[in-house]
Amino acid sequence: MNILNARVLLPGGEIRQADLRLEDGVITEVGTAGPHNGGTVNAGGLLALPGIVDLHGDGFERHIMPRPGVSFSRDLGLLDTDRTMTANGITTAFHGLTYSWEPGLRGRDAALEFLQDYAKLKPRLGCDTLLHLRFETYNLPALDEVASWLRRGMVDMLAFNDHVDHMFGHVDNHDKMSGYTHRTGLDRDEFMELLGRVHARREEVSAGIERLASIAREEGIPMASHDDPDPEVRSWYNGLGCSISEFPLDEVTARAARNMGDAIVLGAPNALRGKSHIARLMARDAIREGLCDALTSDYYYPSQLQAAFALAREGVCDFPSAWSLVSEGPAVAAGLADRGRIEQGRRADLVLVDDSDPFLPFAAMTISRGKPVFTANGLGCPG
Repeated sequence: MNILNARVLLPGGEIRQADLRLEDGVITEVGTAGPHNGGTVNAGGLLALPGIVDLHGDGFERHIMPRPGVSFSRDLGLLDTDRTMTANGITTAFHGLTYSWEPGLRGRDAALEFLQDYAKLKPRLGCDTLLHLRFETYNLPALDEVASWLRRGMVDMLAFNDHVDHMFGHVDNHDKMSGYTHRTGLDRDEFMELLGRVHARREEVSAGIERLASIAREEGIPMASHDDPDPEVRSWYNGLGCSISEFPLDEVTARAARNMGDAIVLGAPNALRGKSHIARLMARDAIREGLCDALTSDYYYPSQLQAAFALAREGVCDFPSAWSLVSEGPAVAAGLADRGRIEQGRRADLVLVDDSDPFLPFAAMTISRGKPVFTANGLGCPG
């Protein structure tokens, strides 16, 4: 497959008019492409960018449960999520499956059903979809099960989450408590009783984390700690081989992560909106200070593509640096050395972007392993 007449973002940050040749799922030529029996796409001056790598996306939960108490089949939700991701230029996605002590959407039954549907549908997905297991650290009864998943190669990234203290801090917040109870199917009294029993396990949590981290190190699985509250916690996780700080709560913690050489992941919705929806570290401030390596979709899949353009448009950083935050940066953090840049030998994951409206750029074609998985605006498939 050839892509002609594109404005190509090259390693080093130069954007240059060039052709691309894609063969057997990889980029084989950047420059002037000759005839190719796999067809040709005339990009007509569209931007050719490395495909987006999303390290943390749990927006698929809303495709499965779009309203509290209203659920649809997981296979339909996953298929619809895939279409949404490729339409927004995402070519690699780590689905954030939360395995919690809670029943309902994030409980054991839901996790097992997700894994079953995910395995069944994965060959049909256009996006290279990987599993990011968000393990709630108080879910101690699940340690043996999760350890077996790690050993069996079922998990592509392991994140350690702890929302118990956060939940205790919002027991008088009606909206928050309603969200928890609707998600679990419990009433308030039932949920508070369960939360109290779970919190009583707190002395055993560290040992559980250490056990899973040891297995992940042995298996070469990248690890993230979620919502690092302070430098001491980040340092502890770093000592376990957990080298990704996912959503550190403040600049001091993010700077500690930087000093340890850890990757810092923040939310693209935060960067796009210019503020955190829960009054935490501002992504734009962190980017200006060099304290962000990757922006992730978090809960809103369009945000990565849109945030990169917004950051450049509003002078937070230049465009190549902004795009690296959604492509090469997350690829490096996850140890995916085969993608994130447009150069010979790299995996042919690309997005052609129409930026004629600078305030609303969009993906005109998304290509995964050299094959179009999404097209829009009449760009069409190779002919």
